[in-house]
Amino acid sequence: MRVGIAQVDCHLGDVAANLDTAERVVRRAAEQGADVVVFPELSLHGYSLGALDREMSVPVTDPRLAKLSTHGPDVLLGLHEDGRLRLYNAASYFSGGELLHTHRKLYLPNYRDWEERKHFSPGQTLRAFDTAHARAATLICNDAWQSVLPWLAAQDGAEVLFVPTNSASGLAPGAIDTTVYWRDLLLAIARLQQCWVVFVNRVGVEGNARFWGGSRVLDPWGDVHAEIPGDTEELLVAELDVSAVRRRRREMPLVQESRFGLVSREVNRLLAEGHD
Repeated sequence: MRVGIAQVDCHLGDVAANLDTAERVVRRAAEQGADVVVFPELSLHGYSLGALDREMSVPVTDPRLAKLSTHGPDVLLGLHEDGRLRLYNAASYFSGGELLHTHRKLYLPNYRDWEERKHFSPGQTLRAFDTAHARAATLICNDAWQSVLPWLAAQDGAEVLFVPTNSASGLAPGAIDTTVYWRDLLLAIARLQQCWVVFVNRVGVEGNARFWGGSRVLDPWGDVHAEIPGDTEELLVAELDVSAVRRRRREMPLVQESRFGLVSREVNRLLAEGHD
């Protein structure tokens, strides 16, 4: 499976310009033999939606989105989704001109400079999905920081985790070093869930936010398999041996014993005690 990591900048609120960028990148990835191209979180719209004077969301059925996947590779695209009654931070996977799967961000940050609950509703489901190349799942940025979600994705059979992200640095005094946190987090996910992890971060600047890039692919042992170390726009195509996931999970069966009954009992107990 050949994955194109599209570490790109985008124009805030300019859907047409961002679609043009995406099409150019997909065509380049096709020339390099990519099977799928993964774009960052909200790559179609930009992050600082509160700075816009009008709402620019688009439905996942917009034919311009599916058209991106008619140039050869499948495409995972981040967008501000018009869900009619509600709006979502979504990542949609297109293949052969058809929508295959949409993941809506489940955990929306609402602290410091991140105010996503003002602009989005949280998603309600997490599903792995089958592509022509591997069984995959998507976790959008903060979703990956919730330890239960990568585990659920692996339990649903995901061999590849796509993690489209808008991670910025230097937003506030005393803020965490996001580059270090992401490094350690991705390592833990890859090792504990024993799967490929494809982390695609944005670059560029919006207001006080400087997106630091650093996109990378980790293998099921947690080793960095491919990386774009800087904060410049770049396309990197990496070869993933999907069968390595099954080999690793047989060697050390960490995810084999799910204990769903135990998990269900304890979650229900916490709900009964008033937790949410």
